[in-house]
Amino acid sequence: MHTNRWRRSLSVTPIAWLALIFLVTLAGLFGSPIDRAKAADEIGPAVYVIPVKQTVESGLQSFLERAYGEAEEAKAEHVILVINTLGGKVVNAEQIGHFIRENKIPTTAFVEGKAVSAGTYIALNADNIVMQPGSTIGAAAVVDGSGDLIDNPKTVSFWTSEMSESAGLHGRDKSIAAAMVDPNVVLELKDKIGRDKQKGDILSLTASEAEKLGYSEHTASNVDEVVKWLGLEGRTQIEVEPTLAENAARWLINPVVMTVLLILGIAGIVIEMLVPGFGAPGIIGLISFGLYFFGHYVAGFAGMESVVLFIIGIALLVIEVFVPSFGILGILGSAALIAGVVTAASDPMTAFISIVIALVAAIILIVIFVRMNKSRGIWNKFILRDKLTTEQGFVSAELKDSLLGLEGTTITPLRPAGTVILGDKRIDVVTSGEFIDANRVVTVIKAEGTWVVVKEVTK
Repeated sequence: MHTNRWRRSLSVTPIAWLALIFLVTLAGLFGSPIDRAKAADEIGPAVYVIPVKQTVESGLQSFLERAYGEAEEAKAEHVILVINTLGGKVVNAEQIGHFIRENKIPTTAFVEGKAVSAGTYIALNADNIVMQPGSTIGAAAVVDGSGDLIDNPKTVSFWTSEMSESAGLHGRDKSIAAAMVDPNVVLELKDKIGRDKQKGDILSLTASEAEKLGYSEHTASNVDEVVKWLGLEGRTQIEVEPTLAENAARWLINPVVMTVLLILGIAGIVIEMLVPGFGAPGIIGLISFGLYFFGHYVAGFAGMESVVLFIIGIALLVIEVFVPSFGILGILGSAALIAGVVTAASDPMTAFISIVIALVAAIILIVIFVRMNKSRGIWNKFILRDKLTTEQGFVSAELKDSLLGLEGTTITPLRPAGTVILGDKRIDVVTSGEFIDANRVVTVIKAEGTWVVVKEVTK
């Protein structure tokens, strides 16, 4: 009894550790902003310095929303976005831009190196743009994942209008923003910056050119000079950096990493169900699914409803294994599991493709593992493999091999079965098909197990 309890407690230990790590991480994630907000509130109005130095994607969007939330709690006087990015996803750039323009805290974009593509759009939505000497802004044409220019008229028109609208928010020339997107736009700028924008080119501006064209209000070497230009010298500067959890989330929500986690999660859980004993496959599966939902939760996409759907799906699939329901529970479980994974992702279509790939890859891994562990699978509980053979020491009835060749007398007619006397024993026998009368001499010609065949001895 004590041994069973010990085993049960041991099997629960990995789950308990995973839950503890998850809670500690969440505590660290949500504890830091509150402390920083309290500290800023004690020292008075502050300037929040927020870096935009990564690919523009969902992770950056979540980080900026968290950073602005801190600034609002601390009643920050100003936000400076330090931009140095080569761009990223249009959809996330659009959402970040609208978020910045709608925020109540005044924002200045400080272009420290490059504000390319989506980075330009983010800068245009700020109240001011300040550029570092040697920095550039522009080159905001829409490209695909391989870096090739997208010439779809609808896509180009949409992004051009978005860029132009953002430029017009603060009185900047909309045609220049359009020239940063559309290669077909032609602009005469020689009298202002010494060169024209020709057809086929994508416009980008240096710090001095941007200031001449009204796309930058000032040129500064560092954040301190930006603060001084804003007239906020003497204010406390609070630099907000991505947390360890946010940096991890950026990596975890990568489509490739996400697919690998789903493969390991599905394969690990199924293998653990098929092969008794909570071991490495189950732990790897739980950790993989935990990392998947943790990354998407930190990035701001997964809610509790996604986790609940996923848990329900796993539970239904487990029940289906032990309680046959003609596939109903299995179908419902699969649907809930897929729904949980898809609703947790930033892009449902990408998530659906990832889970399809993961299912195929996981099935291959499961088949390989099952073939390598045929003797340990749960299916062995439902298959009778013991054989009652002589080699195993089992004897179902008395063998009569010793009767072969003996002679005896029939005491009943053999038609073709009957009884004979062999020595002092009565033996049930059969003939090869012929009839033999009683009181005839017969000999045993075959004895197989309990089957004794005789024939009449003729003189």
